[in-house]
Order: sequence, then C-alpha cells, then structure tokens
Amino acid sequence: MNLRMIGCTHQESGLDVRQQLAFDAAQTTAALDAWQQRFDETEIVLLSTCNRVELYAASTGPANSLTTNQLIDGLLDFHNLSREQVEGQLLTLADQDVVRHLFRVAASLESMVVGEPQILSQVKQAYQCAQDVGTAGPRLHDLFQSALHTAKRVSGETQLHKHRVSIPSVAISELASCVFETFDDKHVLVIGAGEMAEETLRYLHDAGKPSIHVVNRSVEHGEQVAQKWDGQYHPWDQLWQQLSLADLAISTTAATEPLVTIEAFEEHVAPNRHQRPLFLLDLSVPRDFEPAVGEALGVYLYSIDDLDKACEQNRAARAAEFPAAEKIIVQESQRFASEQHRRMTAPVITELRAGLERPKTAELERLFQKLPDLDDQSRREIEQFADRLVNKMLHPPLESLRDASQNGTPHGLLDAIRRLFQLED
Repeated sequence: MNLRMIGCTHQESGLDVRQQLAFDAAQTTAALDAWQQRFDETEIVLLSTCNRVELYAASTGPANSLTTNQLIDGLLDFHNLSREQVEGQLLTLADQDVVRHLFRVAASLESMVVGEPQILSQVKQAYQCAQDVGTAGPRLHDLFQSALHTAKRVSGETQLHKHRVSIPSVAISELASCVFETFDDKHVLVIGAGEMAEETLRYLHDAGKPSIHVVNRSVEHGEQVAQKWDGQYHPWDQLWQQLSLADLAISTTAATEPLVTIEAFEEHVAPNRHQRPLFLLDLSVPRDFEPAVGEALGVYLYSIDDLDKACEQNRAARAAEFPAAEKIIVQESQRFASEQHRRMTAPVITELRAGLERPKTAELERLFQKLPDLDDQSRREIEQFADRLVNKMLHPPLESLRDASQNGTPHGLLDAIRRLFQLED
C-alpha cells in the first residue's frame, strides 16, 4: 500500500492558512466527491478541524499512486488557492510516517491541548464521511481502524487523558465538578462572551445540558453566542438579575476595573440567592470580580492565577505519561506495518510456492511411471527429497521478502519475483 498525507496543522501553519484551507461538512462531502472523480482508484479521507486540515490518500502501489504534488493541487484547487499562498506551510508525509502521524493525531498527542478528547470523535467522523461518499476503501479502513484502536490503548493504558491542561477544562472537570454533581439544567451565565468563555461552554456542553444565558454590552455578539449554544441573550442592565439566578458564571470582559465589587454583590445579588452555591470563573485580566466576593457564603471564585496553578500541576503529571503513550504508538505502528507487508507478500509467496509445486508434482509422477517397481519406502524418500529441494529453492526469495518487509515497502522486490518466476499479478 502506498500512503500519502498532505495538510496543515497548528504546528506548521498559521491561522490564516488553516482558515483558508478549512472545510465545513458540506464542503468535505463536495471535495471528496470531486477528488473521487479526479483521482481514480485512490482512497481518500479528509480530516478538517479548527487546528488541522489533513488529506489522507492510499493506493495499491507506485504504478497506481498519486504524487504528492497532484494531491496538493487537488487540495488547493478546491479553495482556488495558489501554491504561493501556502508556501512553506504544508506538511507532507509518506508511507509509515503517515501511519505514525495519524496514530498520534487520534491519540491526541498532536493536539494543541494534548489529551483532549474531541479529536478522536473528529477522526471517526472524517472516516465515516469518506465511507458515506465512497472514497474510503479497505486500505484506509485498516489504517483508520488501527488508529482508533491505538487511541483507545493510549487512553486506557496511560493517565494522559486524565490530566486536563487548558484553563476551561480544568475549571469544569476539576473545580466546578466538585461543587455540582451534574450540570444538567444549571443556570450558566456568560458575562462578556469572549473566546475563553466559549471554550468553557464547550466543556460544559460535553459534561451536561446546562441552560445558557449571555449578558454582553454588544447586543449583536451576545445574541450570536447565545444562539450558537441554544441559550438566551439578556441586556447588560440585567447583569445583577442574572447573577442572582446563576449557578455558574463565566466572565471574560475587557473592563479595566472590577465589574462586581463586594459592596455591589452584597447589595444586588447576595440577598436574592439565600446562600445557594455560586461558582464564579473569572477569566478576565484584570479581574471582573473583586477577590472579596469569593469570601461570601456559598461563593466559589476562581481567577486566571488559580487556574494556571492547577493547569501547571496537570502538565507535569501529563508529561510523565508521554513515554508510555509514545511506546504504544511505536508498537501499533510496527504492528500495522507488519500486517500490511504480510498481506502484500502473502499472495506472491502462495503463487511462488504453487509455481514450484506444480513442476515438482509433474516430475515425480513421470519418474514413478518410469520406475514402477519402487517400493513404498523408496517412493517416500524420493518425495521427501523433492520437498526439501523445493523448500531450499524457496528459502532465498522468501528470506529476501521478509527482510524487505521489515525495512520498508517491498514493491520492487515483489515485482522482480513476479517477473523472474512469471507469476500472475
């Protein structure tokens, strides 16, 4: 099998390039359909996320394989981009490097936040879409199923995924979860609707089904965020009312002074809460909430500094798990390569053995017809001699195939053996 991968990731490419090359669901389907017509007899899967756009292609061998340049042209042509616009920002991989890369991607070792769980479902969705369109065949099926198996091993056999390292993930999984057993139907207030607030909402959405409420000075942006998360937008003058109703509040404004002082909290919010638990996630610099608010009864206030400390502890714990995760990647990559090479060489070995067995059997029959008086013991000795001779003749080419399979894709040797022994292709 000949494998190729081209694309851009957050490690090699800037955000502007990733945005220009990104595919939504409809574009992914359209692109796969177009490439199926353009690149005959090639299997293709397209993975497009906010941090990467990767095109995986597989063909039977060098004679039928696409070049990397052809794949790049196909990717760029769909978005009407020139090579100059992405120069130096595309990642290109071949064969076993593709295998290792996809395994690392699925296991979240290549993610911006290593260990984040979303990428595995995104890999599954990418493969399923290719299946639905008809561009994923048996070669990429083996590759992607092995990638999913590898990711599950990393998740099950290491602690890598158990240590969150982003501020929103730590806030929800390790802090807010200590206050609330479930987030279902919790009143979540977003103040400011910044990017960090949206990321926190993403983790909350994965953890339960909260009721989202947005208070923002910009009506347009506030309504956009509320609509995106099936929530409700409220005018800025309803801040105190929403804080009084909230179970959890996330604040990410650009205010230069605290929005909520202890005096304002005690006057406008505390009397209406009756000491109900309130989890406050202050992601603003400078702070939106005065530290004294966190001393009020029932209030749990965490700032960026508090969360940074928790993230740093988790990063150290996660780093200790890297060697174990990398070992699994190596094991599964080698296993995949061995299995593919075995499948590649098995038909040739079978035909080669059959090609020698046929003349052996014919010659033995001819010999035994000429020597009808041979006893059974003599016939067995002659048959064993013929078997040993065939095995010795098979040993050098089989040994060479084994060595070639261990060192790389044995296309050249397979073609040579087919020609030398006149085997069927």
